Amino acid sequence: MLERILTPSPNWYCSRTSDTSSKGLLGFAGRNSVYLVDVTGPTPVFSGELAGHTDRVSGFTFCHHPAQEDLCVSCSDDGTVKIWDITSGSVVKEHQVHQNIISALHWSPLVKDLIISGDEKGIIICFWYNRNDTQQLFPEPRTIFCLSCSPHHEDHVAVGYKDGMIVLIDISRKGEVIHRLRGHNDEIHALSWCPLLQNEEALYSRQEEIPEAELNGEPAPESTTECYFLASGSRDQTIRIWNSNRGKGLMTLKLPFLKRRGGAIDTIGKERLWLTVHWPPGWPTQIVSSCFGGELLLWDLTKSGKQKWTLFGLSSEWQNHSRIAFSLCSLKMADGKELLFSTSMDRDVKCWDMQTLDCRWTMPTLGGYVYNLAFSSIDVGCLAVGVGDTMIRVWHTLSLHNKFEVKSFWQGIKGKVMALSWHPAREGFLAFGTDDGKVGIIDTYSNKLPQISSSYHKKSVYTVAWGPAIPPVSRGGDGDKPFVTLYSCAGEGIILQHNPWKLTVEAHDINKLIQDTNAIKYKLPLRSEFNWKPDGKVLAIGNEDGSIEIFNAPELKLLCTIQQHHKLVNAIRWHHDHGNQPELGYLIASGSVNAVIYVHNLQNVIENPPDTPALIPAPYRTLPGHTAKITSLAWSPHHDGRLVSASYDGTAQVWDVLKEEPLCNYRGHKGRLLCVRWSPVDPDSIWTGADDFTVHNWMVSKQEFTRPPKGKKQTELELKRNSQLKPKTKKKKRAVKEITRQDFTDSLNAEENPACANEMASEPEEEETEVQDQGSEVQQDAPMAASSSKAKSHIKHLPAVRIEQSVDEKKREKPDLFLKKRKSRSILPLSTALDHKLKEEMMQDCLTLTKVCYSKEPEIVSKCIPGAGEYIHLGLFTDRAAVHRVIKEEGANHLENGHPDLFHHLMIWKGDLSGALKVASERGELTDYLVSLSSMAGYLVWVQTVEAFVKQLCFQEEYVKAACYLLAIQRVYAAVELLKSHQLYREAIVLAKARLLPEDPVLKDLYTTWAAVLEKGGHYYMAAKCYLGLDSPYDAAKVLSKKGDVASLKVAAEVALVAGEREQSAIFALRCAQELLSARDWLGAQEVLKHLESLLGQRLVFCTSELLSKHLIEGKIIVWPDTSPPQYHDWVTGKDLSFTDMLIEVWKMEFKLDSENARTALQQLNTVDYPPVTASTSSKQLLLYLSHDLTLAVLNCLKISWGDAIISLLHTVTRCFDIGNFELMQRIYKLALPKGPSYLLNKVDGQNTCSMAASESLNAFFYYGQLYEFWWNQSSVPCEFTTLPKQESCEQNHSSVAIETPEVIEAAADVKENTKAVSCSSTAGEMQMDIKEASRQQLLERVSQLENYKVLLSDLQAYIQSIQREIKDIQDSMVKMVLEHKKNLAAATQTRDLEEDKEGQTEDTKDSAKTEIDACLTPVDSCSSSSTGDFPSVASLTEALSELHKRMAEIPEDSKRFPFPDVLECCLVLLHIGSHHPFDLPADVQQLACDLLQKYGKTGTFLKARQRFFT
Repeated sequence: MLERILTPSPNWYCSRTSDTSSKGLLGFAGRNSVYLVDVTGPTPVFSGELAGHTDRVSGFTFCHHPAQEDLCVSCSDDGTVKIWDITSGSVVKEHQVHQNIISALHWSPLVKDLIISGDEKGIIICFWYNRNDTQQLFPEPRTIFCLSCSPHHEDHVAVGYKDGMIVLIDISRKGEVIHRLRGHNDEIHALSWCPLLQNEEALYSRQEEIPEAELNGEPAPESTTECYFLASGSRDQTIRIWNSNRGKGLMTLKLPFLKRRGGAIDTIGKERLWLTVHWPPGWPTQIVSSCFGGELLLWDLTKSGKQKWTLFGLSSEWQNHSRIAFSLCSLKMADGKELLFSTSMDRDVKCWDMQTLDCRWTMPTLGGYVYNLAFSSIDVGCLAVGVGDTMIRVWHTLSLHNKFEVKSFWQGIKGKVMALSWHPAREGFLAFGTDDGKVGIIDTYSNKLPQISSSYHKKSVYTVAWGPAIPPVSRGGDGDKPFVTLYSCAGEGIILQHNPWKLTVEAHDINKLIQDTNAIKYKLPLRSEFNWKPDGKVLAIGNEDGSIEIFNAPELKLLCTIQQHHKLVNAIRWHHDHGNQPELGYLIASGSVNAVIYVHNLQNVIENPPDTPALIPAPYRTLPGHTAKITSLAWSPHHDGRLVSASYDGTAQVWDVLKEEPLCNYRGHKGRLLCVRWSPVDPDSIWTGADDFTVHNWMVSKQEFTRPPKGKKQTELELKRNSQLKPKTKKKKRAVKEITRQDFTDSLNAEENPACANEMASEPEEEETEVQDQGSEVQQDAPMAASSSKAKSHIKHLPAVRIEQSVDEKKREKPDLFLKKRKSRSILPLSTALDHKLKEEMMQDCLTLTKVCYSKEPEIVSKCIPGAGEYIHLGLFTDRAAVHRVIKEEGANHLENGHPDLFHHLMIWKGDLSGALKVASERGELTDYLVSLSSMAGYLVWVQTVEAFVKQLCFQEEYVKAACYLLAIQRVYAAVELLKSHQLYREAIVLAKARLLPEDPVLKDLYTTWAAVLEKGGHYYMAAKCYLGLDSPYDAAKVLSKKGDVASLKVAAEVALVAGEREQSAIFALRCAQELLSARDWLGAQEVLKHLESLLGQRLVFCTSELLSKHLIEGKIIVWPDTSPPQYHDWVTGKDLSFTDMLIEVWKMEFKLDSENARTALQQLNTVDYPPVTASTSSKQLLLYLSHDLTLAVLNCLKISWGDAIISLLHTVTRCFDIGNFELMQRIYKLALPKGPSYLLNKVDGQNTCSMAASESLNAFFYYGQLYEFWWNQSSVPCEFTTLPKQESCEQNHSSVAIETPEVIEAAADVKENTKAVSCSSTAGEMQMDIKEASRQQLLERVSQLENYKVLLSDLQAYIQSIQREIKDIQDSMVKMVLEHKKNLAAATQTRDLEEDKEGQTEDTKDSAKTEIDACLTPVDSCSSSSTGDFPSVASLTEALSELHKRMAEIPEDSKRFPFPDVLECCLVLLHIGSHHPFDLPADVQQLACDLLQKYGKTGTFLKARQRFFT
């Protein structure tokens, strides 16, 4: 269930997106859904969501007819109109008649089943849903902005258009226009009918105040007939009141220019005006409207004078909206109060009291993805929300008076807020990171602008966090060393350290410190996440390759590397260090793209730092279940080992990490989860944020599901996201393309201006930005069209240029080569054509030419100009100027007809080579021929021509040819960069290798860039080649291992080995061998490891695993899930030796093991620490863990280190015990200790207390298994006796154990009585038994065997276990008390809120309520068993807990270090055996068992042990 929610903001620029119902519900459209809020109480309460549209909801309204209050209707940009039942949240009816975007919607107030909607093309659809009938109307060919059904006439509808026209139509007469209301000259934003009929005299009392111009040229009428009044709001900044009966205007109200209060930034000039109006029911002479800056105005239409308005929210500051308002609606409450609700661009929903004009409450909403949540550690309950709408919200979640007490910060923040972190010591100090790479700090208690760091990241900031200062910041002076510093990690893969005291100083990349401290020469991986341990001593860094590195602060010494993930690490979280189990503070959880969460225990590595960085081989716990990548993790601060995860599969999962069990799964979001946080005050409360623009607060205990869905949710989300994306245009085959000179110039400019090119190619990733101003877009279209038409007219004489031929056209041209050679085209077609005329015209040309040449008459010379116009052909026979005119005319003709080559020839003939080159460059018509001739015009002209030709070739996508021309002008670096920028990396590398020096950094950059691109695309083998060419085998091996299969890991290990990276080779070889081990291919595993001396210990472990699996799997003690046949070595079978002897012999023969090698292998294996096992541990992992421990035990035996051998063997046994496999535990004993544990225990040094404690524990577990085996074997064996004791002695024997302590449980007494009865009855039967038939030898063996079980009855271990049980019981009781107190506190708070809202109650009632609340609010410390009935006081529990810890501290550490079987359980088993076989159990053992039960068998704890025993 959902407790609280921040919803998406109401949609902008829509005429009707919110409405209220008579049941006290407010509904508003947000993105693709409708959100319902209960507004009957003092604060809003989320009621539900209506989800079903696939695009933006553009209209919403309730049905206001009696008996239909549960119905509402919505329309969307997806073209559908849906009718909803709000009780079930389902769709009742829908239609898709509209073919265009729906822009207006209204439910008729008089016809209960009529819904009217209009779209952008001017089409109106009337839908009668009861009879499922529609009618289409087309009154005006204009864009509809709003419409409203008349509350007085069921057939009349007012429609407002984009151009300012208002039309009244009659739908009963097929949309016939009744009146056209002219007066507005811009968009109509809202229409609202007067709720009551009244005459015109009621609206104005002074006729002279109304100018005739405002009444369309007519004076105000004196009619007393009742009229239908209509109010309209327009973008022209006016509100008009209309008489719909006569179609005339009555009044015009101009918006006042108000001074913004509080010094806020004026946004009038920055955002589009939206003027909405609302005529409240029961207020016939007053209307409400919005204003320029989000203010709300109450207009009194009867008021005289110019100022007819009253401003809302005058009683206090900051009550009004800070930006324009869009939608208004009102509701009359049951107590008679009338409320007004408004939505705005500031993303707030406000509730106003119409009587006082004051704001009652404000509900914030969100306008983007919720990227991050952060709770303050000082101001508990203060939640910071980072949203993609460039705003930070700070939510005081514990506020008792306002559940939505949210403060928004937006000034100075220019990007999406993707990371947040509160200062650990300074209250209200919040750090943030944005998608544009900025890192800043904001003081939430002041109105100052945030401080922005001068060091910007190149990509989005993923994480910001506060941590201890490290060098070089920690080496500064006393005034320069902050208590903590700010760290940030971004998409480019680096972590920066910022000095919060000096953000203007350049930040430091911590990679430099890491390389210097650890002497690392190879390239460091790209960083993707980091997290400081709560004590600030250890830093964990997650990388893009899936590895996690652990560093010791402040010098960042590398402690270990975790190679569990193989994809980008998204989340890392350390366990808190204030739990009941301090060792859990070393747990670290991590999540990555591969959807599996791993938890590692780093206690040994942190407490005992190794000399060389260790490799963590296996996780402490594995949490599979999510079906998409993990985005966020959070540990519960109230529990030990409880984790919550958020995932792209749309769910949040709560885990019990210690048990590896899923507890609950939350599926309330409609999108991918991006962040999650556990409430710091409520152990049952969790907060999540997602890309559905919402923040949810939900309870763990109220969830229906326990684990994530199996892939179905992810499929639905992907389909939903794909349906919402804009369709991309398909790439068509390149055909003959005609472009103008202007188009070509613009394209070249786009190539030169990367910002322009990116803007043309960019696609929106999220629908987070504000809705664009539609009006401004339309206004901008006009000048653009004008400019384009002007450009066309300017270049109408310029011919089109053929840029590239299609494939088909080239095919058609090939056969032409074999046809008859065509006659070449004339280079002077105009003059040639004029020379082929009739004879008479030719003779006239001769006469005209003669007059021009020999007659000096001005009239003839001015009328006939050779080489121009109709006399162009005569220019060939006169002077040079005439020939130049011929060339000009002929050239222009060639260009117009698409023959630029002929134009170029003419210009070259003319001698104007520079002019030809200039025209060709401008038109993009340069050719190889022209470039080759350009050198004739000089060196500079040639270079400029080549540069222009290069741009042209790039536009034509001939990048290789362009690079060749750059080489011609000695631009080698530019040629390489050109190939690289167009992702021709292979060609760029060849060119750089051939022309540049080997040590040139450009070559290194080429390899690095290409490798990153290949790696991102999954081409790991090519990327590895690039790294090898870069002389970076470390990175080559790393990228080869990314695939994770056996072959890739094997090659990666070999590459690293050949390159001398032996440590890295060992990592990959071990991973490969473990994969082969999972497939039971021991031959392959040993083959992979044999070349690495540093893995000798692991080879011995695999050898042990092979021998052990042969015994366990074939004996069906362990079930191996893999069905593939095992690949064993020859030495596994055929030798009649014990397991240990055979193991040592194989080691010596196959691995040449001697004392020196054994010591080395032992040192290698001691650095590996596998986690404890659980019930969910797989058989493969269990076998590996057991083999590792057995190998250590045998190596210690060879080293004559008996104490360490016993400890290792004890670890093997306890692993079997932890998973509850007694048969496996017994088999391990038989394999490792065929002669029993006494052989090994006798060699232990008695002076070593640790070894002695381990020996006692190992011996106890051995006899623990023997005890149960004896019990099971003797359960069906009858009693046998060899002697004839007296009945009195029997009675005396069993009555000697007197139960004097009243705390001894009834079970022990029952055992005693049963034992006595059986013994005495057996005594009576002994007279008839034949003594010769009794087996005295068997009885003595059983008695001796039961005597050995006395080692299980350790008084010290029973004492330790008793204290541990009592500590756990007290802790459980305290947790229950805290939960009960929180429940009482919540109930009391709710009761107080209800009592404060009630009016008219008596003082006695108030006093009694206060008494009840005070009783509920009694501090938890004062709760006692008498008040609660279940719990003792907290003080007594704390005192008892302290006493228990004190007693536990007095016990030697070695006695507490090793596990021991449950002593009380062993007592019960022994007494149970004695009750059925009384003479088998020695009296001293029976007496000791009874004594331990009397001493430690407390009622509360021992009942559980007894229950476990009987079940």
